[in-house]
Amino acid sequence: MTLQQLLGIDLPIIQAPMAGSQGSALAVAVSNAGGLGSLPCAMLSLDAMRNELATIKAQTGKPFNVNFFCHASPAPSAEREAVWRATLLPYYKEFGIDVDSIPVGPGRAAFSSEAADVLAEFKPAVVSFHFGLPSAELLARVRAWGSKIFSSATTVEEACWLEAHGVDAIIAQGLEAGGHRGIFFSEDLTTQVGTFALLPQIVQRVNLPVIAAGGIADAKGVAAAIALGAAGVQIGTAYLLCPEATTSAVHRASLKSVAACHTALTNLFTGRPARGIMNRIMKELGPIGTDAPVFPLAITAIAPLRAKAESQGSGDFSSLWCGQNASGCKEVPAAQLTRELAADL
Repeated sequence: MTLQQLLGIDLPIIQAPMAGSQGSALAVAVSNAGGLGSLPCAMLSLDAMRNELATIKAQTGKPFNVNFFCHASPAPSAEREAVWRATLLPYYKEFGIDVDSIPVGPGRAAFSSEAADVLAEFKPAVVSFHFGLPSAELLARVRAWGSKIFSSATTVEEACWLEAHGVDAIIAQGLEAGGHRGIFFSEDLTTQVGTFALLPQIVQRVNLPVIAAGGIADAKGVAAAIALGAAGVQIGTAYLLCPEATTSAVHRASLKSVAACHTALTNLFTGRPARGIMNRIMKELGPIGTDAPVFPLAITAIAPLRAKAESQGSGDFSSLWCGQNASGCKEVPAAQLTRELAADL
């Protein structure tokens, strides 16, 4: 089944949810252009989520996707936090930041019954998840509204598990993808493979629509994914320079520079592997650090460094999420980009 048949959309293009780099405006533009726009909710309060959903509903009658993380919230470790702050201490001193003034707290919210209460008011066409799936009870609530359930798989085993747990489509996230890995069966990054290696293997093993994600940045890449059996394609990085995105100035500058050619998986910014453009802290500490607290507890200690550096025009301490192929990034309206991505189909 194609993505168009499953959702009643015109183009098999999903705009990847990108927390911190977009809100409702990008989702609306893509949905109105015939693709599936997405609203990331991991960084939104319940009130902010309700406001963004109301904005989307007011500006489009087309299907859209609402995305959530579904990680287990970890118990904070004072010892681990102290080690992490000690690692960052030379940077705090460089910027004149008082380490004792930095709060401790979670930086990303998992899908919850309270979030489901908000969603019930809007009944989005798709609710998608990253890092597996929430509880069976929460999934049953989503299904009861008639929403389709999507989730990311980074291995064949994860895809088979998702199928067994009743998702409607699987997002095959290749190693090239920007942002957080959807990995949830293992912490072993050697299990992660490229999109065009992963996609046909998952297509062969499951009886569900499979959506290709990672490293696809133009119409030829979209057509190649469809030729390999994808029902649709999810694209994020290419949309980051669109005017509807809220991508920061330092992030935009990095995407337009040669720096975007060098990305790596890093856990320094959140505690969980995610692909971003190599910058100073990733080079100096190494992109994967053993001192970083588990997701999402690493976020708060690095946040003041990011704020200080960005105020000086630097992305040295910023999570500059980007896939391995930034060649499709264009400063054009998202509707135009969406149509261009589907031009060879």
